[in-house]
Amino acid sequence: MTHGFQALPLPIVQLSLAAVLKCGQSFRWSIFPLFPCLTTPGSTADPTHEYRLCLRDRVVCLRQSPSTLFYRSVYPDPQPNPTQLALRDAETLVWLRDYFQLEVDLVALYDEWGMRDVVFRGVRERFMGIRMLRQDPWENLVSCVSYDVLCYSNAHRESSLRFICSSNNNISRITKMVQSLCKKYSPPLLLLPDPFASSISGEPEERTYHPFPAPSVLAAPDVGSTLRSLGFGYRAEFIQRTAAMLVDTHGPSSSDSMGEASETWLKNLREVSTDEAREELLKFVGVGRKVADCVLLMSLDKVSSLVHACHSFKS
Repeated sequence: MTHGFQALPLPIVQLSLAAVLKCGQSFRWSIFPLFPCLTTPGSTADPTHEYRLCLRDRVVCLRQSPSTLFYRSVYPDPQPNPTQLALRDAETLVWLRDYFQLEVDLVALYDEWGMRDVVFRGVRERFMGIRMLRQDPWENLVSCVSYDVLCYSNAHRESSLRFICSSNNNISRITKMVQSLCKKYSPPLLLLPDPFASSISGEPEERTYHPFPAPSVLAAPDVGSTLRSLGFGYRAEFIQRTAAMLVDTHGPSSSDSMGEASETWLKNLREVSTDEAREELLKFVGVGRKVADCVLLMSLDKVSSLVHACHSFKS
């Protein structure tokens, strides 16, 4: 079940992929059930799903057992030689630790919160393994604006359920929108077969994997109208204009492996104060306090924005 994967000892109480990657934090993970006949009958230790995410230069594939996180990366041609492969796989592990913030001891946090809050102590078992992702700021900014589109439209349809977009239906809709954006504006990096899936003809089903498009791509003048056709509504223009503002101010050039100069500038907001980072985010077209605070929390290490983000979703 895990041939070709590397193993990272990690109990599911520290990270539950099934919970974290389906709860509406990120919308680009592809999730595949693994073929039942390849699992050990009666076993609860075998991985049941594979999770895939396309980064700029690789597709990361994850599986999980109760005690272990299994990971591997798939690279486009030309394939790295053995020395390069070892270095790049080490990069994947660094990325995993950063993305899932694995330096945080979740069990210790839950113990502390349980001691302080009797209500949390009673329900903590239901939420074991759920942690905040540390996402790419540019992708998260666009995704949060997309999320806010559905919050806005639902607010007008059912004012008593203003932020109904936490439902699975809307998570599915946002996922479709974001993935459509990637397919439209980012060339495929890889074509991979679905794990153990077969079509009617018996041939493995394959799908393309697209990185998230850079700001310079979404800054093109015709992007707004195209995003409208993909379901982004009136905020399609906000995404295009925000991308254009980033590129005009910070340049379209690639700085290093972090991406374009404007993407590097966004990442560097991690190094400034919460108020200063929020002030910069609020300059973008269509970014209000709620979107800004979500980006601060989920991408820019501003944990103090949690209270503001939660308040925004309740108001």
